[in-house]
Amino acid sequence: MSAADATCPACAGPVPARAGRRGRTSVYCSAACRQRAYRERRAPEATGSVRELISDVAERAGRLTPRPPEAFYADVTELSSSVGRLRRIARTARDAAGGPEDGAPESVTREPENVSTENVTQKNVTPEGVTPGDGLPEEAPESVTPGPVTSGEPDSAAPDDADFAALMETYRRELQVHCYRMTGSYDESEDLVQETFLKAWRRRETYEGRAAVRAWLYRIATNTCLDHLRRHSRTPARYERLPGMAHGDAEPPARITWLQPYPDELLADVPAADAGPEAQAVARETVDLVFLAALQHLPPRQRAALVLRDVVGLPAAETARLLDLSTAAVNSALQRARPALRAHLPAGERAEWAPLTPPTPEELAAVDRYREAAERLDMAAMAALLTEDATLTMPPNPFWFVGRRTIVDFVSQSLDPALPGFFGDWRHLPTRANGRPAVAGYVRRPGTTVYRAQTLEVLRVDGGRIAEITTFEPHLLPAFGLPMTL
Repeated sequence: MSAADATCPACAGPVPARAGRRGRTSVYCSAACRQRAYRERRAPEATGSVRELISDVAERAGRLTPRPPEAFYADVTELSSSVGRLRRIARTARDAAGGPEDGAPESVTREPENVSTENVTQKNVTPEGVTPGDGLPEEAPESVTPGPVTSGEPDSAAPDDADFAALMETYRRELQVHCYRMTGSYDESEDLVQETFLKAWRRRETYEGRAAVRAWLYRIATNTCLDHLRRHSRTPARYERLPGMAHGDAEPPARITWLQPYPDELLADVPAADAGPEAQAVARETVDLVFLAALQHLPPRQRAALVLRDVVGLPAAETARLLDLSTAAVNSALQRARPALRAHLPAGERAEWAPLTPPTPEELAAVDRYREAAERLDMAAMAALLTEDATLTMPPNPFWFVGRRTIVDFVSQSLDPALPGFFGDWRHLPTRANGRPAVAGYVRRPGTTVYRAQTLEVLRVDGGRIAEITTFEPHLLPAFGLPMTL
């Protein structure tokens, strides 16, 4: 089937052609249809039991047919999503059943306790009180009240292990993004959300279904992050000038060695903003690298207060309960955190948490020209695509360069076949990270036949030119759905 013949599986309308651009053909005609399809296929996952999810997987598998190709691809993608969810639920149950790992550090932050598991599987979770002293609100505000957690009739019995794992799994993506904002590291966010689930699992006998499960999990996740940040104290520094290396005349930028990118693909299937607070906490694209870097300058509790209040959208009183602080202390922390955050933002950047606008056609065209110039080893074309004061950093490595000429001189050492440092031929695949366009770079070394993953570059485009390149190591490419070799 040609791109011109493709139809959207959500609305049956035509899918726009890619106008000569390389890469995978779009499945849906618009972001709205993508979200609609997501909501439709997410419904059984978010509200059903494990048994219902298994039945859903079996039904989807039975409907698979290899023709037409576009519909086949969409069906397989949905089936993979459901199977992946089952796998994560099973992994959570398996890991938790094994207990904490040997040598795991004890928590130094108090977790919520002393509530019962009664009615966890009831049809609707109601915002009733929980045992005093557990740190949760006596009346759960609307912004933290979860929706239905299972389908079927109310059941006063405690849930089985798989259903409780499924209940937690509903919040995995949102909690991972929360942990990512707190730490700035994708790898750590995956570990921390899994640790959050293990702690929640061990306390499942103390969870009362009438409580706000979202608030309960957010408290565990936040305290898990704070414990992690206490054990791994780290402060952003400045890059230093290396002997024999030309960095440019500008002042060294901030160096955050633990900063990692976050795949847009993991945020792309989030419902629209009117779908509720759980979705909004992820849909607001407050994972921009500029803001993530600025957040890392804040002390951990100030960071937690700002994220919970200004990003997750919890009221001050609820934030205070989750952090074991008074409301006055939370407000005081915010008064210090907000100006400190703005002070670490580059001039001209947004001063408040707000959605990023999608890359414009002009920006995407600039990225395409950048990829093509690198693959042609065309240094003149690459130089023309950079702003005069462009910046290149390479966390966690100590290399940094400011200025078009400086960057081109450095890059040409590995791209120019006439130089002894020539690295090889390159290919680049487009992707998205932290709300910005990105490219995955693969290199074929001289004398070899395979292109191997080498870089993941997140790009900031300004006025049709590339103003900033943040180059990461390639081990996260599988999280972006990209291979390690071509």
